[in-house]
Amino acid sequence: MHPILISIGSFHLPTYGTLLVLAILAGIFTAIRLGRRVGLDSGLILDFCTWVMLVALVGAKVLMVLSEWSYYRDNPGEIFSLSTLMAGGVFYGGFLAALFFTLWYVQVQKLSFWKMADVLVPGVALGQSIGRLGCFSAGCDYGKPTQVWWGVVFTSPFAHDVAGVPLGIRLHPTQLYESFATFLIFGILLWQFPRRRREGGLFLIYVGLYAVARFFLEYLRGDADRGFVFHHLLSTSQFIALLVLAGVATAGIWRRAHPRGGPAPRPQVAAAAPQLSKSG
Repeated sequence: MHPILISIGSFHLPTYGTLLVLAILAGIFTAIRLGRRVGLDSGLILDFCTWVMLVALVGAKVLMVLSEWSYYRDNPGEIFSLSTLMAGGVFYGGFLAALFFTLWYVQVQKLSFWKMADVLVPGVALGQSIGRLGCFSAGCDYGKPTQVWWGVVFTSPFAHDVAGVPLGIRLHPTQLYESFATFLIFGILLWQFPRRRREGGLFLIYVGLYAVARFFLEYLRGDADRGFVFHHLLSTSQFIALLVLAGVATAGIWRRAHPRGGPAPRPQVAAAAPQLSKSG
């Protein structure tokens, strides 16, 4: 593919980084537009998205390191290497970190968690869709060898050095599969947004659909740095996806048993986001 978008002398603009920035901007723009529809202040959404993106990126890297701890334990220098920096990390690590941060944030700001979650998840799905195109350009999160006609062959030595993608072998374009799946989820969420009957429904739709898609896509992934559990029976992401589906089912049953819970009251928008301490 094309891991370097522009190369002028010693200046190199990576395609992955460019698309990652585009994914973040598209996600934030979507969240702001949807937030306005439900009375959330655009400045508050922008501040929140900035923090949650940083937290999610750190969480994704942390779970990636933990998933392959045996390797990083023996090669601690690789934790801060270029290949680790360029890798997207494990999505569920970023998702869980962002989820816990959101729970804290809405409590401080006295907002409805479910309303905030419904506003955010369409942008998350769109950002994932664009971000996976960046993974495809860089060669990370590659698929297993295949003979299907739509398989792709990577030839860039740079992509091999950074992401470890095999060269000269036809592979499943799993990055494109996930990009398509998350864009489809994005469309479903946009369609459902004005039709939702209760806060939180959109969030549960997103996590449920993504968990199903990710579980089956993992069978086509060929990169070994995802981590595995139960003697390689399931990848780390598949195991988390099963836990997520169990959580969605539990939440769905609880919501059906408490139909009068209704949506949370319309929040009083705070003037500014909480000030986080800075370290020197």
